Amino acid sequence: MSGMARGDGDRRLIEAGMVLASELSLDAVLRRIVELAVELTGARYGALGVLTPDDRSIQDFITVGITPEERAALGDPPVGHGLLGALTREPHPIRIPDIGSDPRSVGFPQNHPPMRSLLGARVIGRGTVFGNIYLTDKQGAETFDEEDERVLVVLATQAAIAVENARLYDETERRGRELQRLQVLEERERIGKELHDGVIQSLFAVGMNLQALATSSSEPETARRLEAAVEDVDGAIRDLRNYIFGLRPGILADRQLDQALKELTSDFGARTGVVTVVDVDGEAASVLASHAGDVVQLAREALSNVSRHGHATTCRVSLRRGGGGFLLEIDDDGRGFDVATTTWGMGLRNLRERVESLGGTLDVESTAGEGTTVRATLPS
Repeated sequence: MSGMARGDGDRRLIEAGMVLASELSLDAVLRRIVELAVELTGARYGALGVLTPDDRSIQDFITVGITPEERAALGDPPVGHGLLGALTREPHPIRIPDIGSDPRSVGFPQNHPPMRSLLGARVIGRGTVFGNIYLTDKQGAETFDEEDERVLVVLATQAAIAVENARLYDETERRGRELQRLQVLEERERIGKELHDGVIQSLFAVGMNLQALATSSSEPETARRLEAAVEDVDGAIRDLRNYIFGLRPGILADRQLDQALKELTSDFGARTGVVTVVDVDGEAASVLASHAGDVVQLAREALSNVSRHGHATTCRVSLRRGGGGFLLEIDDDGRGFDVATTTWGMGLRNLRERVESLGGTLDVESTAGEGTTVRATLPS
């Protein structure tokens, strides 16, 4: 180009810049850049390759000047060896009259259209190489000239800006989604904590009081109704725990049973004056999390027996792996009883039935004057 031609080229580049700035699609922007490069330089063929962020391969390869059938026949985009690799490494554009005679050329892949002259430049912005853009076979001339090179460098700069902006936009969107996800998880955590620390704690207290009334009642029908009420409370607790597990995926889920047993024993100790300690293995609590309501109810019924019959001063609740599964033990230093001669009351019968419904077994060890140990073996 010379004189008027260069001025016309500058005007077209300015107009192109305004059009490109209004485009939202990266593919559309890059295709328009290649089309402009071909149009303004008189090239027969143009292509633009965008590297992956790790620079190991081409993630986008846009071509202008060949038919869709010819493009499909090329197969995978070139990986950047030979001249194309040199384009991404060289700080200056490459302009050569004959591709085949250049020592950096490694030839064309199968089904590639024949090409002779080449003009190419890397697509770079803020020190980051995003890929390369190149043109071949200037029509009406043996090779591309300096004005063609200037036009290509301008368009390569615009391509770099487009790719960088697209990646920044994608990263902003990703961070926005991640922030939104974290905000949702934080809100779920807050709701789950309020449910756990407020509603469930209150239900525990209600259940303990109902259990105590049931075991101390002399009226069988009243005791039965109270036991049924305890079952309803336990079901409500179990449902709330399931909601919390859903609200708080992966967040403290395996500690819910641990926390529930701690709250149960703390409430029991405060209400009865019995010094109560709890020892829960984290792995056991994690595996049994889906049966948290049943395990807590077992512990509650056993503690209710301690309160009513044991006359204990200390008590221990433990959950650990053992016996081919998991062991829930409640032992106290109360007055104990003779297991062989004592008829099992409603509390122990309820314990046995609940353990067996879970596929486990219940053992009671007790000696008069030496305390009692209730041991539930639960399958893993």
